[in-house]
Amino acid sequence: MKLDITFDGLTLKNPLMPASGPLVGDLEKLNFIRDEGVGAVVTKTISSTAAIVPRPCIYGDKYFVMNSELWSEHSKEVWLEDILPSYRKEGVPLIISVGYTKEDMALLIPLLDPYADAFEISTHYVGKDLSVIRETVRTIRAHTKKPIYMKVSPHMDDPVAFAKAVREAGASGIAAINSLGPTMKIDISTREITYGGESGFVWTSGPAIKNLALATVYRIKQAMPDFTVIGVGGVSSADDVIEFLLAGASGVQMLSAALLKGKDLYSKIIKDLPKALEKYGFASIEEVTKAGLGKTLNYEPIVPEVDTQLCTQCMLCVKICPYFAIRFENQIMFDQEKCFGCHLCVSKCPVKAIYVDNY
Repeated sequence: MKLDITFDGLTLKNPLMPASGPLVGDLEKLNFIRDEGVGAVVTKTISSTAAIVPRPCIYGDKYFVMNSELWSEHSKEVWLEDILPSYRKEGVPLIISVGYTKEDMALLIPLLDPYADAFEISTHYVGKDLSVIRETVRTIRAHTKKPIYMKVSPHMDDPVAFAKAVREAGASGIAAINSLGPTMKIDISTREITYGGESGFVWTSGPAIKNLALATVYRIKQAMPDFTVIGVGGVSSADDVIEFLLAGASGVQMLSAALLKGKDLYSKIIKDLPKALEKYGFASIEEVTKAGLGKTLNYEPIVPEVDTQLCTQCMLCVKICPYFAIRFENQIMFDQEKCFGCHLCVSKCPVKAIYVDNY
């Protein structure tokens, strides 16, 4: 099974990379992630000064992570003198994440360029003014010929306008999306904000933001089919990788799910990819990226059916139906007149006993 993918002159042995964050913040971590078998390695965001991080700084729930780590806690000198010169790429492209302002770029890009195969640029703290972001990209492009991927944050009002602006200024593509926020974590018993700095705000990432990330990737790619998009946000399985590729991504990044499920999730997903591709009828990663997506619209209600052999009579469908169309009379039954065809019950049935043909 062919897992390799090539874009913008970069060749990845598979489409999975780490996202910028705490798992790629020093030499030990970079080496670990590379040895997990990823297609490319992305560093933690390097800025002109080291971040001063309040503790605790990472909160993990079932489906999301809250993080107030900011950018790298190591100075540019540590990266330039200790980490990057000692890191062995071994055929795995290194994407250096850099932030944030035009002035930071003028200082950092010339210093980092000898070590980078590409750059990812965080725009988390530079506002929404596209003219400022254009100038930032122009500054970067003046100092490097390497691919430049601008990371779009969910607070950007129009991700397509953002993508068009950075392409005009010389960017090679987009990484979509950054973490969601600002968000908060409150401890009711102590009446305190338990994570974050002076503002009390943190950023949310992980599986909970996947659908927003998918939609953003798709919107940009539909508007700009010849522009590279790297999908970020919510990846936690081989199926998720395939979804992002179908939405238009050339590669995908994951970090938060590894904080929730374990750092070996990278090698697990890579191991699972061939079987997942075969399951869905694909012979290669490249074939997935060319497949595209369709959409069949239907405006008439399709009433679900129940497999009584699978049904455990848990009554969840009866409890959640927003149209009061499901009742139990020795077995689950649907009111043909009331059923709106929303299919909430189909998606929520824990044993998949409720179904619609070809759903």
